[in-house]
Amino acid sequence: QPHIVQSGGGLVQPGGSLRLSCAASGFDLNYYVIGWFRQAPGKEREGVSCISGSDGSSYYSNSVKGRFTISKDNAKNTVVLQMNSLKPEDTAVYYCGAEWVGRYPTVENLCVRKDPPSDYWGQGTQVTVSS
Repeated sequence: QPHIVQSGGGLVQPGGSLRLSCAASGFDLNYYVIGWFRQAPGKEREGVSCISGSDGSSYYSNSVKGRFTISKDNAKNTVVLQMNSLKPEDTAVYYCGAEWVGRYPTVENLCVRKDPPSDYWGQGTQVTVSS
């Protein structure tokens, strides 16, 4: 059964860095738009960053622009979110999701719309930024 496997996350002090990975098993990320989303307790889910599997174009929310970098490793069929200069407000459960290009998602649309990605959704990983 095709699925996503997330790894990374954990506890880090403010100003520190973490790396999240989203590995696709059983499907090719070149045919998907992939996003990282987060949800903190009592808050709505937020699209943090999204990337096109085909051309690498990307989108970042204003809250993470300049601090987070999304990239795709074609050899590993994986999308990575490098998070630098982390702040306590980045604390949340982070999810990776993917939507097939045949549904015509754009990187911005996948990140800003309320509906989650239609095809794949990871298991979630906790990121805690605290001193």
